[in-house]
Amino acid sequence: MSLLLRMVTLLTGAIMGLWAVLMLHYSNLTPAWLRDVAAALYAALAVALVLLALSNRRRRSLAIATFVGIWAALVLWFRIIPPSNTRDWQPDVARAPRARIDGDRATIENVRNFAYRSETDFDVRWETRVYDLNRLDGYDLLFVYWGSPAIAHTMVSFRFRDEGEAGGYRFLPVSIEARKERSESYSAIAGFFRQYELYYVVGDERDLIGLRTNHRGEDVYLYRTVADAKRARALLLDYMKTVNELSSKPRWYNALTDNCTNGILFHVEALGGNVPYTWEILLSGYSDRYAYEAGSFGSTLGFDALKSRSRINDAARGQDRSAGFSWMVRRDLPGYSLTSRQIVQ
Repeated sequence: MSLLLRMVTLLTGAIMGLWAVLMLHYSNLTPAWLRDVAAALYAALAVALVLLALSNRRRRSLAIATFVGIWAALVLWFRIIPPSNTRDWQPDVARAPRARIDGDRATIENVRNFAYRSETDFDVRWETRVYDLNRLDGYDLLFVYWGSPAIAHTMVSFRFRDEGEAGGYRFLPVSIEARKERSESYSAIAGFFRQYELYYVVGDERDLIGLRTNHRGEDVYLYRTVADAKRARALLLDYMKTVNELSSKPRWYNALTDNCTNGILFHVEALGGNVPYTWEILLSGYSDRYAYEAGSFGSTLGFDALKSRSRINDAARGQDRSAGFSWMVRRDLPGYSLTSRQIVQ
Protein backbone atom coordinates (compact mmCIF):
# COMPACT_ATOMS: atom_id res chain seq x y z
CA MET A 1 0.00 0.00 0.00
CA SER A 2 1.42 3.38 -1.00
CA LEU A 3 2.21 6.02 1.59
CA LEU A 4 -0.59 8.29 0.29
CA LEU A 5 -3.15 5.50 0.45
CA ARG A 6 -2.01 4.61 3.96
CA MET A 7 -2.47 8.22 5.06
CA VAL A 8 -5.95 8.43 3.48
CA THR A 9 -6.97 5.12 5.09
CA LEU A 10 -5.68 6.21 8.47
CA LEU A 11 -7.38 9.63 8.32
CA THR A 12 -10.69 8.18 7.11
CA GLY A 13 -10.61 5.50 9.78
CA ALA A 14 -9.82 8.07 12.48
CA ILE A 15 -12.73 10.33 11.48
CA MET A 16 -15.22 7.47 11.21
CA GLY A 17 -13.97 5.90 14.42
CA LEU A 18 -14.18 9.14 16.40
CA TRP A 19 -17.72 9.72 15.14
CA ALA A 20 -18.76 6.23 16.26
CA VAL A 21 -17.11 6.69 19.67
CA LEU A 22 -19.07 9.91 20.17
CA MET A 23 -22.31 8.23 19.06
CA LEU A 24 -21.81 5.55 21.70
CA HIS A 25 -20.90 8.13 24.33
CA TYR A 26 -24.09 10.11 23.60
CA SER A 27 -26.34 7.09 23.01
CA ASN A 28 -29.28 5.89 25.10
CA LEU A 29 -27.55 2.80 26.47
CA THR A 30 -28.33 2.21 30.14
CA PRO A 31 -26.89 2.33 32.69
CA ALA A 32 -24.94 5.42 31.64
CA TRP A 33 -21.51 3.90 32.40
CA LEU A 34 -22.16 1.28 29.73
CA ARG A 35 -21.91 3.99 27.03
CA ASP A 36 -18.28 4.76 27.76
CA VAL A 37 -17.41 1.10 28.15
CA ALA A 38 -18.94 0.39 24.74
CA ALA A 39 -17.14 3.42 23.28
CA ALA A 40 -13.78 2.22 24.65
CA LEU A 41 -14.29 -1.32 23.36
CA TYR A 42 -15.27 -0.02 19.93
CA ALA A 43 -12.24 2.29 19.84
CA ALA A 44 -9.91 -0.61 20.61
CA LEU A 45 -11.52 -2.77 17.92
CA ALA A 46 -11.44 0.06 15.35
CA VAL A 47 -7.73 0.71 15.96
CA ALA A 48 -6.98 -3.00 15.61
CA LEU A 49 -8.89 -3.23 12.31
CA VAL A 50 -7.23 -0.13 10.86
CA LEU A 51 -3.76 -1.37 11.81
CA LEU A 52 -4.58 -4.76 10.30
CA ALA A 53 -5.69 -3.11 7.07
CA LEU A 54 -2.44 -1.13 6.91
CA SER A 55 -0.09 -4.00 7.74
CA ASN A 56 -1.58 -7.20 6.37
CA ARG A 57 -2.25 -7.24 2.64
CA ARG A 58 -4.02 -10.62 2.67
CA ARG A 59 -6.50 -9.57 5.33
CA ARG A 60 -6.83 -5.95 4.27
CA SER A 61 -10.17 -6.32 2.47
CA LEU A 62 -11.69 -8.28 5.35
CA ALA A 63 -10.47 -5.74 7.90
CA ILE A 64 -11.85 -2.79 5.93
CA ALA A 65 -15.17 -4.53 5.30
CA THR A 66 -15.52 -5.41 9.00
CA PHE A 67 -14.65 -1.85 10.07
CA VAL A 68 -17.14 -0.27 7.65
CA GLY A 69 -19.84 -2.84 8.47
CA ILE A 70 -19.64 -2.27 12.22
CA TRP A 71 -19.55 1.50 11.72
CA ALA A 72 -22.62 1.44 9.43
CA ALA A 73 -24.52 -0.77 11.90
CA LEU A 74 -23.78 1.70 14.70
CA VAL A 75 -24.95 4.63 12.57
CA LEU A 76 -28.22 2.86 11.69
CA TRP A 77 -28.81 1.92 15.32
CA PHE A 78 -28.11 5.46 16.50
CA ARG A 79 -30.50 6.93 13.95
CA ILE A 80 -33.46 4.94 15.29
CA ILE A 81 -33.11 6.32 18.82
CA PRO A 82 -36.49 8.05 19.21
CA PRO A 83 -37.02 11.67 20.33
CA SER A 84 -39.58 12.40 23.04
CA ASN A 85 -41.93 15.11 24.28
CA THR A 86 -42.18 13.62 27.77
CA ARG A 87 -38.91 14.33 29.56
CA ASP A 88 -38.16 16.31 32.72
CA TRP A 89 -37.72 19.60 30.89
CA GLN A 90 -36.16 22.82 32.10
CA PRO A 91 -38.91 25.32 33.05
CA ASP A 92 -38.38 27.61 30.05
CA VAL A 93 -39.10 24.78 27.58
CA ALA A 94 -41.54 22.80 29.71
CA ARG A 95 -44.60 23.46 27.53
CA ALA A 96 -44.88 22.93 23.81
CA PRO A 97 -46.69 25.72 21.93
CA ARG A 98 -49.69 24.89 19.76
CA ALA A 99 -51.58 26.96 17.21
CA ARG A 100 -55.18 26.95 15.98
CA ILE A 101 -55.81 28.73 12.68
CA ASP A 102 -59.43 29.67 11.99
CA GLY A 103 -59.57 31.75 8.83
CA ASP A 104 -57.80 35.02 9.66
CA ARG A 105 -57.62 34.25 13.37
CA ALA A 106 -54.60 32.54 14.94
CA THR A 107 -54.87 31.35 18.54
CA ILE A 108 -51.53 30.30 20.01
CA GLU A 109 -51.26 28.42 23.30
CA ASN A 110 -48.20 28.36 25.55
CA VAL A 111 -46.76 31.68 24.45
CA ARG A 112 -43.80 32.26 26.77
CA ASN A 113 -43.73 35.57 28.65
CA PHE A 114 -41.46 35.01 31.65
CA ALA A 115 -40.51 37.94 33.87
CA TYR A 116 -36.77 37.71 34.59
CA ARG A 117 -34.87 39.03 37.60
CA SER A 118 -31.81 37.13 36.34
CA GLU A 119 -31.19 34.37 33.81
CA THR A 120 -32.06 31.72 36.40
CA ASP A 121 -34.52 33.65 38.58
CA PHE A 122 -37.86 34.34 36.90
CA ASP A 123 -41.63 34.21 37.17
CA VAL A 124 -43.12 31.50 34.95
CA ARG A 125 -45.88 32.80 32.68
CA TRP A 126 -47.42 30.84 29.82
CA GLU A 127 -50.18 32.61 27.93
CA THR A 128 -52.74 32.05 25.20
CA ARG A 129 -52.77 34.86 22.65
CA VAL A 130 -54.91 35.66 19.64
CA TYR A 131 -53.60 37.33 16.46
CA ASP A 132 -55.48 38.80 13.51
CA LEU A 133 -53.63 37.62 10.40
CA ASN A 134 -55.12 40.51 8.42
CA ARG A 135 -52.97 42.82 10.53
CA LEU A 136 -49.73 40.98 9.83
CA ASP A 137 -47.59 43.16 7.56
CA GLY A 138 -44.02 41.82 7.74
CA TYR A 139 -41.31 40.45 9.98
CA ASP A 140 -37.94 41.33 11.46
CA LEU A 141 -34.77 39.24 11.76
CA LEU A 142 -32.69 39.15 14.94
CA PHE A 143 -29.10 37.97 15.35
CA VAL A 144 -27.72 37.19 18.80
CA TYR A 145 -23.97 36.97 19.54
CA TRP A 146 -22.43 35.67 22.76
CA GLY A 147 -18.81 34.99 21.79
CA SER A 148 -17.36 34.43 18.35
CA PRO A 149 -18.51 36.81 15.60
CA ALA A 150 -18.81 33.76 13.35
CA ILE A 151 -21.66 32.21 15.35
CA ALA A 152 -25.05 33.77 16.05
CA HIS A 153 -28.47 32.64 17.17
CA THR A 154 -31.14 33.81 14.72
CA MET A 155 -34.81 34.58 15.36
CA VAL A 156 -37.81 35.86 13.42
CA SER A 157 -40.29 38.34 14.90
CA PHE A 158 -43.61 38.78 13.09
CA ARG A 159 -45.05 42.30 12.97
CA PHE A 160 -48.78 43.04 13.39
CA ARG A 161 -50.38 46.48 13.02
CA ASP A 162 -52.02 47.46 16.29
CA GLU A 163 -52.84 51.10 17.08
CA GLY A 164 -53.29 50.13 20.72
CA GLU A 165 -49.59 49.29 21.08
CA ALA A 166 -46.66 51.70 21.41
CA GLY A 167 -45.40 52.55 17.93
CA GLY A 168 -48.51 51.05 16.34
CA TYR A 169 -47.21 47.47 16.23
CA ARG A 170 -47.50 44.20 18.11
CA PHE A 171 -44.79 41.55 17.67
CA LEU A 172 -44.65 37.75 17.84
CA PRO A 173 -41.10 36.37 17.98
CA VAL A 174 -40.26 32.72 17.32
CA SER A 175 -36.93 31.18 18.30
CA ILE A 176 -35.81 27.72 17.12
CA GLU A 177 -33.81 26.11 19.91
CA ALA A 178 -32.55 22.93 21.54
CA ARG A 179 -34.95 21.62 24.18
CA LYS A 180 -32.97 20.80 27.32
CA GLU A 181 -33.80 18.59 30.28
CA ARG A 182 -33.29 19.80 33.85
CA SER A 183 -30.03 17.88 34.12
CA GLU A 184 -28.63 19.21 30.82
CA SER A 185 -26.63 22.20 29.71
CA TYR A 186 -26.05 23.00 26.07
CA SER A 187 -22.97 21.55 24.40
CA ALA A 188 -22.15 22.28 20.76
CA ILE A 189 -20.62 18.80 20.40
CA ALA A 190 -23.61 17.08 21.99
CA GLY A 191 -25.81 19.06 19.60
CA PHE A 192 -24.58 16.84 16.75
CA PHE A 193 -25.59 13.62 18.52
CA ARG A 194 -29.32 13.57 19.28
CA GLN A 195 -29.05 14.93 22.80
CA TYR A 196 -31.73 17.60 22.47
CA GLU A 197 -35.14 17.71 20.89
CA LEU A 198 -36.04 20.51 18.48
CA TYR A 199 -38.11 23.24 20.14
CA TYR A 200 -39.87 26.36 18.86
CA VAL A 201 -40.17 29.09 21.49
CA VAL A 202 -43.17 31.28 20.65
CA GLY A 203 -43.08 34.19 23.02
CA ASP A 204 -43.10 37.84 23.96
CA GLU A 205 -40.18 40.05 22.93
CA ARG A 206 -39.68 41.15 26.54
CA ASP A 207 -38.82 37.49 27.19
CA LEU A 208 -36.97 36.33 24.09
CA ILE A 209 -35.04 39.56 23.49
CA GLY A 210 -34.89 41.02 27.02
CA LEU A 211 -33.47 37.78 28.43
CA ARG A 212 -30.54 38.05 26.03
CA THR A 213 -29.86 41.78 26.18
CA ASN A 214 -30.43 42.38 29.89
CA HIS A 215 -29.57 39.14 31.68
CA ARG A 216 -27.24 37.09 29.49
CA GLY A 217 -25.22 40.06 28.27
CA GLU A 218 -25.44 38.95 24.65
CA ASP A 219 -25.26 41.35 21.71
CA VAL A 220 -28.54 41.53 19.78
CA TYR A 221 -29.02 43.07 16.33
CA LEU A 222 -32.48 43.69 14.88
CA TYR A 223 -33.18 44.28 11.18
CA ARG A 224 -36.48 45.25 9.58
CA THR A 225 -36.97 43.19 6.41
CA VAL A 226 -38.75 44.16 3.21
CA ALA A 227 -41.03 41.09 3.32
CA ASP A 228 -44.63 42.04 2.56
CA ALA A 229 -47.83 40.94 4.28
CA LYS A 230 -48.45 38.02 1.92
CA ARG A 231 -45.00 36.57 2.43
CA ALA A 232 -45.08 37.15 6.18
CA ARG A 233 -48.42 35.39 6.48
CA ALA A 234 -47.21 32.38 4.50
CA LEU A 235 -44.06 32.17 6.63
CA LEU A 236 -45.97 32.44 9.91
CA LEU A 237 -48.44 29.73 8.86
CA ASP A 238 -45.56 27.44 7.90
CA TYR A 239 -43.93 28.08 11.28
CA MET A 240 -47.18 27.26 13.06
CA LYS A 241 -47.54 24.09 11.00
CA THR A 242 -44.18 22.91 12.33
CA VAL A 243 -45.09 24.02 15.87
CA ASN A 244 -48.14 21.75 15.76
CA GLU A 245 -46.20 18.87 14.22
CA LEU A 246 -43.58 19.02 16.98
CA SER A 247 -46.24 19.02 19.70
CA SER A 248 -47.39 15.58 18.55
CA LYS A 249 -44.32 14.19 16.74
CA PRO A 250 -41.00 15.36 18.23
CA ARG A 251 -37.80 15.69 16.17
CA TRP A 252 -34.15 15.87 17.08
CA TYR A 253 -32.26 19.14 17.09
CA ASN A 254 -28.98 19.02 15.17
CA ALA A 255 -26.32 21.70 15.54
CA LEU A 256 -25.39 21.38 11.86
CA THR A 257 -28.47 20.34 9.89
CA ASP A 258 -31.51 21.39 11.93
CA ASN A 259 -30.71 24.48 13.97
CA CYS A 260 -31.96 28.05 14.35
CA THR A 261 -30.54 29.35 11.06
CA ASN A 262 -31.24 26.28 8.93
CA GLY A 263 -34.75 26.20 10.36
CA ILE A 264 -35.50 29.65 8.96
CA LEU A 265 -34.15 28.59 5.57
CA PHE A 266 -36.26 25.43 5.58
CA HIS A 267 -39.39 27.52 6.07
CA VAL A 268 -38.39 29.98 3.34
CA GLU A 269 -37.64 27.13 0.93
CA ALA A 270 -40.95 25.45 1.79
CA LEU A 271 -42.64 28.56 0.40
CA GLY A 272 -40.76 28.28 -2.88
CA GLY A 273 -37.82 30.50 -2.00
CA ASN A 274 -34.40 29.74 -3.45
CA VAL A 275 -31.70 30.20 -0.81
CA PRO A 276 -28.31 28.85 -1.94
CA TYR A 277 -26.41 27.27 0.95
CA THR A 278 -23.15 29.15 1.53
CA TRP A 279 -20.43 29.42 4.17
CA GLU A 280 -22.24 32.50 5.50
CA ILE A 281 -25.15 30.28 6.49
CA LEU A 282 -22.89 27.61 7.98
CA LEU A 283 -21.15 30.34 9.97
CA SER A 284 -24.39 31.93 11.10
CA GLY A 285 -22.75 35.04 12.51
CA TYR A 286 -22.35 36.25 8.94
CA SER A 287 -25.89 35.42 7.86
CA ASP A 288 -27.01 39.00 8.38
CA ARG A 289 -24.52 40.13 5.74
CA TYR A 290 -25.82 37.37 3.48
CA ALA A 291 -29.40 38.61 3.96
CA TYR A 292 -28.30 42.21 3.37
CA GLU A 293 -26.57 41.32 0.09
CA ALA A 294 -29.71 39.43 -1.00
CA GLY A 295 -31.72 42.65 -0.54
CA SER A 296 -33.72 41.41 2.46
CA PHE A 297 -33.27 44.63 4.43
CA GLY A 298 -33.77 47.13 1.60
CA SER A 299 -31.38 49.58 3.21
CA THR A 300 -29.44 52.31 1.40
CA LEU A 301 -26.83 52.22 4.17
CA GLY A 302 -23.66 50.19 3.74
CA PHE A 303 -23.75 46.93 5.67
CA ASP A 304 -21.27 47.98 8.35
CA ALA A 305 -23.19 51.19 9.01
CA LEU A 306 -26.51 49.34 9.10
CA LYS A 307 -25.20 46.73 11.52
CA SER A 308 -23.71 49.37 13.79
CA ARG A 309 -27.09 51.11 14.01
CA SER A 310 -29.03 47.85 14.45
CA ARG A 311 -27.59 46.83 17.83
CA ILE A 312 -30.41 47.18 20.38
CA ASN A 313 -28.71 46.45 23.72
CA ASP A 314 -28.54 50.07 24.88
CA ALA A 315 -32.18 50.71 24.00
CA ALA A 316 -33.27 47.48 25.73
CA ARG A 317 -31.41 48.12 28.98
CA GLY A 318 -33.87 48.24 31.87
CA GLN A 319 -36.90 48.07 29.57
CA ASP A 320 -37.71 44.34 29.68
CA ARG A 321 -40.56 44.88 32.17
CA SER A 322 -42.06 47.68 30.08
CA ALA A 323 -45.20 47.14 28.00
CA GLY A 324 -43.61 49.33 25.35
CA PHE A 325 -40.41 47.26 25.14
CA SER A 326 -40.77 46.32 21.45
CA TRP A 327 -41.08 49.93 20.34
CA MET A 328 -38.35 51.17 22.70
CA VAL A 329 -35.78 48.88 21.07
CA ARG A 330 -36.91 49.85 17.54
CA ARG A 331 -37.69 53.54 17.58
CA ASP A 332 -34.20 54.64 16.48
CA LEU A 333 -33.51 51.75 14.10
CA PRO A 334 -33.29 52.13 10.30
CA GLY A 335 -36.81 51.61 8.95
CA TYR A 336 -38.38 52.34 12.33
CA SER A 337 -36.92 55.75 13.10
CA LEU A 338 -39.93 57.33 11.38
CA THR A 339 -43.24 57.18 13.21
CA SER A 340 -45.29 54.08 12.46
CA ARG A 341 -47.76 56.10 10.38
CA GLN A 342 -44.96 57.37 8.14
CA ILE A 343 -43.34 54.01 7.44
CA VAL A 344 -43.93 53.04 3.84
CA GLN A 345 -44.61 49.36 3.29
